[in-house]
Amino acid sequence: MTLQAEGLQARMGTAQAAGTLLVRMMGVIKRRVAKDRSFELVIPDLEVRAGEAVAFIGPSGSGKSTLIDLLAMTLRPDEARDFSFFTPGEQTETDLVALWRSRKQDTLGQIRSRYFGYVLQTGGLLPFLSVRDNIRLPQRLLGFEDAEWIDTLARRLGFAEQMTAKPGQLSVGQRQRVAIARALAHKPAIVLADEPTASLDPVNAHGVMDLFMELIDRSGSTLIIVSHDSHLVDRFKIPLIEGQVSQRGATARSVFGGAPSFDTDRTVIMDRTDQGERVQ
Repeated sequence: MTLQAEGLQARMGTAQAAGTLLVRMMGVIKRRVAKDRSFELVIPDLEVRAGEAVAFIGPSGSGKSTLIDLLAMTLRPDEARDFSFFTPGEQTETDLVALWRSRKQDTLGQIRSRYFGYVLQTGGLLPFLSVRDNIRLPQRLLGFEDAEWIDTLARRLGFAEQMTAKPGQLSVGQRQRVAIARALAHKPAIVLADEPTASLDPVNAHGVMDLFMELIDRSGSTLIIVSHDSHLVDRFKIPLIEGQVSQRGATARSVFGGAPSFDTDRTVIMDRTDQGERVQ
């Protein structure tokens, strides 16, 4: 067993202390510019802590998915006063802005693959792998295997009979449930879920949320979810952070968090090279 796998399994076996700081964002801005209009997402102050569940809500186009991509470190911010990750169990602070500026995408990828589980709207399954191999991929990348946990996820999410099938042989809802299982396969510290129940019927949607909340209760994982299903979010009593959208001329601005109060002397402006780069 590799040292990386040993450390991961030790973390999986011990619940994180609730309330421990995992991510801090201050003065983070992401801009998108089109021919005749522009959009600016502003995160004045946001903290992600262990054992919490938070739902981002807002109208279509308010930047909810963009915010999730920023948290997942797949999208580079244009400005950031502070964007830091704190290693679970160690509380070692990593300056993500510095990693972006120095183009250390391998390090960003290592943090993401070890500590984050990401449920994409589109599922993102690899079509040439079986259901089982898709789910076990995060474990294999980290150098360990836990077949029992994978089988548990398959049973809980209702596709245990399809483990040898390829994604193309599944329904849309089944593919989404497999994608959710893959995001949970390595029991990540932070689960990012972008509309995870949008393609599911009410029964399966409720089962997915049950599993998410159970993971929080048992291991101290954190759930950050984007959802238009307000009834489901309310039913599980998940706190909301609502995007405040305003329009000034051709520029739309969305703010998630408190009122922006930037100190321009401390703001780090990212260089324009690779602006908007999204890591696959």
